[in-house]
Amino acid sequence: MHLNADEMRANVHKDLGFTVEDRIEHARRLGWLADKIAEAGSYVIADFICPTVKTRAAFGDTFTIWVDRITAGRFADTNTMFEPPEHYDVRISAEGAPEYWVEQICAKLRPVFDMQRPTALFIGRYQPFHDGHKRLIEEGLKRVGQVCIAVSDTSGADQKRPFSFEYVRARIEDALRTHRGRFAIVPLPNITALYHGRDVGYVIERIDLDTALQDISAPNIRRHIANT
Repeated sequence: MHLNADEMRANVHKDLGFTVEDRIEHARRLGWLADKIAEAGSYVIADFICPTVKTRAAFGDTFTIWVDRITAGRFADTNTMFEPPEHYDVRISAEGAPEYWVEQICAKLRPVFDMQRPTALFIGRYQPFHDGHKRLIEEGLKRVGQVCIAVSDTSGADQKRPFSFEYVRARIEDALRTHRGRFAIVPLPNITALYHGRDVGYVIERIDLDTALQDISAPNIRRHIANT
């Protein structure tokens, strides 16, 4: 979804001018709208002049691209108030074709899972995948950078495992869609024990979540799904 500031001002934010206060309010509204669209699962490009620290703060925390290809813009008031951003994810200089910069941005926004990078392993049945699982895996992403989610493919073995591997995988992919490129999902047989020999360089650690997430119960969710 592409939100262009001029189009937003012409069609939605007609009440706003170009005072400092109105610029801050314009950024706040755009940030709110962008967050709502992102929550629905889409990428959002907010294409607008955000010239000061306060306007950027009003928009909110986000992936920031600084288009730094000119020394001055068309509007004198904007040039006067402009404050270079101290924090940004990509700074686009005057050198380089647009296609080059698109690839640089996509490499950060949509990374490709790298088999050679350090990876955290999570093993489970995920029957079904729920918010506790999601938070656990996000903690692994925060600590290591990417994760491998190994799903025990034992669907139909008993009432505790009604969901197929493909069903579970689809639910995981949807829940973790904002982390695409940083996780891989693989099937496993019915793993009931985990052993290793001498120290082989693995860290085996339990991650404890807050009580509300820790208490989420897959059996309870299955009962609700089955309407029993």
